[in-house]
Amino acid sequence: MRRAVRLVVFLCLVVSVLAGLCACSKKEDKYTIGIIQIVEHPSLDTIRQSFIDKLGAEGYVDGENIVIDYQNAQNDQTNLNTISKKFVNNKYDMIVAIATPSAQAVVAATDEIPIVFAACTDPLGSNLVSNLEKPGANVTGTSDAVSAEKIMELANRITPGFKKIGALYNSSETNSISVINELEEYAAANGLEVIKGTVSSSSEVQQVAISLVGKVDILFSPIDNTIASAMAIVGKIARDAKIPFYVGADSMVKDGALATYGINYVILGQETGEMAVQIIKGKKPGDIPVRTMSDMDIYINKTTAEKIGITIPADILEQAAEIFE
Repeated sequence: MRRAVRLVVFLCLVVSVLAGLCACSKKEDKYTIGIIQIVEHPSLDTIRQSFIDKLGAEGYVDGENIVIDYQNAQNDQTNLNTISKKFVNNKYDMIVAIATPSAQAVVAATDEIPIVFAACTDPLGSNLVSNLEKPGANVTGTSDAVSAEKIMELANRITPGFKKIGALYNSSETNSISVINELEEYAAANGLEVIKGTVSSSSEVQQVAISLVGKVDILFSPIDNTIASAMAIVGKIARDAKIPFYVGADSMVKDGALATYGINYVILGQETGEMAVQIIKGKKPGDIPVRTMSDMDIYINKTTAEKIGITIPADILEQAAEIFE
């Protein structure tokens, strides 16, 4: 009798251990994706959520057949490097890097794990890839490149006659530098002056923005992660000084800037998700061309316009993809 009891107990233990091993095996079989984001602000958050939603629509759901580890670096380079190393050490199947600084950190950390970047304005200038059509290696992604020229043309339609443009941006963000270079070329060709207000961290934004008041006719910020995360501050400074503030992203308009001619970040996130699905299914990142958004739309903040005493022309309001009030 005792032998029978012992046998039953032993068999139960064996079944329990095997069940645990099976569970672990199933967990390990899940495709693991690390998402690294430079900082929290609406445009980047929209990209991340749209990316996750697209994966779900394609049958890849976090906690079911994939595991997503999302980490935010809080706009800190040390955090970016630490998170990147963690993802690499954990041997994740894919790393998704949202915004240029995130992508640069991850690309420096691994040349083996597939990397999909999102919202990188200048992938070539940022040394993420050497060719947009044939990226090669383990990297591909989506670009949110905007045209400083097109935004200035919109500014001329809304607030004609400006001569001095205040450029507010982080001088260490290569994504911003490329757009500011384009702005300077436009200014030189049109007899305009660019007055730069550069920051190196979010703590400097308020002081630098205030320093431009009284020196410029309009203010411009590209899709700069540091400025975008401090829009509550910059937007108020511009409104109080009644300076038209033009930006690179729709979310920055929603957060208080006057207008932009830019991309739809929901679509960008979805396209990034499509690329990730191709990689999950076995395609090499280097064989997937970098995607640059071609469709641009006008975004207007009507409340900001009213507060600074600007009347938006009716034809522009009709053309706008979205009007924030």
